Amino acid sequence: MTATLGTEGSAPAPAGAGPRPRPLVIGLDLSLTSTGVAGVGWTDRIRTKLRGDARLAHVEAAVVSYIRHADLVAMEGPSFGHGALPGHEDLAGLRVLVRRYCYRHRIPYAVVPPSSLKLYVAGYGRATKGEIRSAVADRYSIRTEGAARYDEADAYGVLAAACDWLGHRLAPVPETNARALAGCQWPTAPEVPR
Repeated sequence: MTATLGTEGSAPAPAGAGPRPRPLVIGLDLSLTSTGVAGVGWTDRIRTKLRGDARLAHVEAAVVSYIRHADLVAMEGPSFGHGALPGHEDLAGLRVLVRRYCYRHRIPYAVVPPSSLKLYVAGYGRATKGEIRSAVADRYSIRTEGAARYDEADAYGVLAAACDWLGHRLAPVPETNARALAGCQWPTAPEVPR
C-alpha cells in the first residue's frame, strides 16, 4: 500500500484518501545568541548567554527539540558579507551541527539564502530586517515582538518559502516574490513530502 506522511503523531494516510495533510515544516534563523524558530502559525526563540562549546551544545539541543519530528527543516543561509565578524566560525559550526542532525535522522533540509528570503517575503533582495518583519505581519498575520522579533520574522519567512516550495503556500504571494524559490537549495531526496 502506498502512503503519504501524516502530521506529527498521526498514522500515514492511505494514498488517494483525500487531501494530504500539511507536512510538519520548521523554519530556522540560526544565531549564536538569538535563534528564531517558526512553525505554521507560531514563532519562538532560543536565547543564551553561554559561550564557546557550551553555547553550541545548548543551541543545538534546543533546535533539536523543535526539529526532531519535522518532515522538512528550512534554515536561512549564511550572509557571506559578514564572514569576518567575531563568532563566524562558531555560527558556521552551528549550521553544520543542524545539517548533520538532519542528515543522521533522515530529515530533509533546505537552505534559503538571505537575498532569496528578502525577495520572497518583501519583494526585493535588499529589504531591511524591519521590512521583513512588517511583511510577515501583513501577509501571514504573525506579529513578532521583543528582542528576537527580527530573528523570529526571518524564521517565519524561511518557513513560508519552504511551505510554498512543498505546494502548501501559507498565503498568496506575488509571482515576482515567488521567483525567489529558484535561488534556494532544496532537498532532492525522494522522501520529501510534497
